[in-house]
Amino acid sequence: MTEDTLAASFPTYGGPRRILSGIQASGALHLGNYLGALKRFTALQDSGAPCFLFVADLHAITVWQDPAVLTAQTREIAAAYIASGLDPAKSTIFPQSAVRAHSELAWILNCVARLGWLDRMTQFKEKSGKHKERASVGLYTYPVLQAADILLYKATEVPVGEDQKQHLELTRDIAAKFNTDFGAPGFFPLPEPLIQGPATRVMSLRDGGAKMSKSDPSDQSRINLTDDADTIAAKVRKARTDPEPLPETLDGLADRPEAKNLVAIYAALADISREQVIEQFGGQGFGAFKPALADLAVSALAPVTAEMRRLMDDPAEIDRVLKDGAERAAAIADPVVDEVKRIVGFWRG
Repeated sequence: MTEDTLAASFPTYGGPRRILSGIQASGALHLGNYLGALKRFTALQDSGAPCFLFVADLHAITVWQDPAVLTAQTREIAAAYIASGLDPAKSTIFPQSAVRAHSELAWILNCVARLGWLDRMTQFKEKSGKHKERASVGLYTYPVLQAADILLYKATEVPVGEDQKQHLELTRDIAAKFNTDFGAPGFFPLPEPLIQGPATRVMSLRDGGAKMSKSDPSDQSRINLTDDADTIAAKVRKARTDPEPLPETLDGLADRPEAKNLVAIYAALADISREQVIEQFGGQGFGAFKPALADLAVSALAPVTAEMRRLMDDPAEIDRVLKDGAERAAAIADPVVDEVKRIVGFWRG
């Protein structure tokens, strides 16, 4: 087949909409995961586009993981997906490592991506710190595996936080280069980021300048999805704030990161805008706002926590969901990676 004939067999991408995202299987899930990912995924599953939601266990091992803990955390994330409202009959929920095509496509895309592109990835610099020579190669090439995750399902939309936007731009660069290098215009779509909502980046309760994180040594910095009502209320009461009352306008939050974070959390939990929060609480002190936020957080998270605990007490039910999801995901992914191998020129027998 000539290059012109090959190119003609791949018109500009006109395939179906598909939505894909995942959560890494490392550390306890927290409010930031719920507002920035789980709640958004649930809203998207009725958008008319198929949703693929995976547990990113391949990404997790870029740093060392206790094998038994990794297995447990994979089930916990699946439980959180379901407890948050994702329906396994509507959304495909699966462990990344259970679909071998992720690893196969990642290697091929490693050979398409350029070192200069990866050198610009800020997350590697942040995660490797001062001793990058001790970091795993997997941590460095993490964004390429992420690109494979997305392109394997020809995802057209990816719900991400602001901190992942750079990785999605890399995915688009890799897709475009593959399509060009192999004369296959439109084979891979150029996915679009879905960055929306009042709390796509939830910050620490102890430091409004740092993202809420599983790895923060202070448990007071985050609200875990497994926290009980009393713990949630106590963490909100103790959240760091400044002595000033809430402002009358959003502009007044500009130089107040802790206040801005709590307002964003309230807005996301209540499904209202930050402007509406300010209309309701502007001019009031945190002595009035924090109890209202605590009550809202407890009422929103209590049902999720209860359902997560029920599911985690029945690992066989979670495993059934993951196995079914992996089979459904592979049915989409395997033909794509087979076609990629044909395009690249691998022997097919």
